[in-house]
Amino acid sequence: MSYILAIDQGTTSTRALLYDANGEVLALSQEEIHPHFPFPGWVEQDPEEIIQSVERTCRDCIQKSGISARQILGIGISNQRETSILWDRRSGKPIYPAIVWQSRQSAAYIDKLIQRGLGEAIRQKTGLIPDAYFSASKISWILDKEKSWKKAAEAGEILFGTVDSWILWRLTGMHATDISNASRTMLLDINRGVWDEELMQWFDVPQAMLPKVMPSSGYFASTFKSFLGLEIPICGIAGDQQAALFGQACFKPGEAKNTYGTGCFMLMNTGQKPILPGQGLLSTIAWQIGDEISYALEGSVFTAGAALKWLRDGLGLFRSNDEIVSLASSVPDNGGVYFVPAFTGLGAPWWDSDARASLLGISAGVQAGHLLRAAIEAMAFQTKDVFDLMQDESGISLEKLRVDGGASASDLLLQFQSDLNRVSIERPLNRETTATGAAMLAGIA
Repeated sequence: MSYILAIDQGTTSTRALLYDANGEVLALSQEEIHPHFPFPGWVEQDPEEIIQSVERTCRDCIQKSGISARQILGIGISNQRETSILWDRRSGKPIYPAIVWQSRQSAAYIDKLIQRGLGEAIRQKTGLIPDAYFSASKISWILDKEKSWKKAAEAGEILFGTVDSWILWRLTGMHATDISNASRTMLLDINRGVWDEELMQWFDVPQAMLPKVMPSSGYFASTFKSFLGLEIPICGIAGDQQAALFGQACFKPGEAKNTYGTGCFMLMNTGQKPILPGQGLLSTIAWQIGDEISYALEGSVFTAGAALKWLRDGLGLFRSNDEIVSLASSVPDNGGVYFVPAFTGLGAPWWDSDARASLLGISAGVQAGHLLRAAIEAMAFQTKDVFDLMQDESGISLEKLRVDGGASASDLLLQFQSDLNRVSIERPLNRETTATGAAMLAGIA
């Protein structure tokens, strides 16, 4: 038997899964990732913790499975998108913590470009709404922290990558990314599929530091023998949301999925031509196989499951995620409490980077269950905003919505969503759709 190893490096955890030829999961290993919040609105991670978690989970997954690493035909990678890492080419060490996609410290760079009247030009080229969510302003912010870093980047001595590039570099020594991740940097012209000279100039990002852009399915490089004891080809890479769209088999235009993870991300396949939506949604590259590029409409909600994590770790309302169902079901409704979880601003369809979280309608009778219920319902309310706008912008009526992500295990959430949207919700038996998409892209290659 032969297998595909999938690496799913997310915002809050790293997972490694082994798939057989039928797409069944043979083994899984998971390790939590610890974010840091140095200032309000800032979110950072340790790049070394990320790569070490990848190495440990992969080895643990293989050990759990009982197979030999020689039975692994290839590796697929999916990753948290937009999170930006800069590292020294010679040492391979990061020069600054990873700035996570949620982080807002580079918002001033976006404001300056908008004030220069470049907002619409950026949107036309990238399909993205100018925002600190994307990688370009994060790169500029890091390079401006030390004068010598800009010169080193111009000489190609300091490299940039999203998390997929960082993993690829540390496992193989190759500096590359796939086109789905590149489309989330705000430096790629999605109409031509190449790094754009004007965008690089506007953000003051040297091209010498950018990775090579490659198709999502195909041979990237083989791992160092020190990783798993032999060289294994990495054959598929996609940003986590695009990988989930692929893993949910949304291959036809008009098919859509929503992921309930740290944030909520709804994507709809729009075929081989990008649709430039109104201000609330994004147009992004879904994947490239061979010479064919597929596009998607996307609505990005910044905070979903992260609100539950805050209620657990920040307020101590419960100790483990196993308590969520019983606590939320301990009350008949939300008790009049509504939660706007804008910890790092609001994404689609509002795009308000200055918004902050609010709990409304609290009375003396409110219990922990009401707060948890309000957080669960907030995911559905935010999803409905995106769902309605996506139908309006595309002209396509969505009769069903495929779902995945950790919170999609909640029947309470999905029934509330179905009632709210008046749509059929389809939850797969295997909810590991992100890793499945990465494994499928690798398997095709």
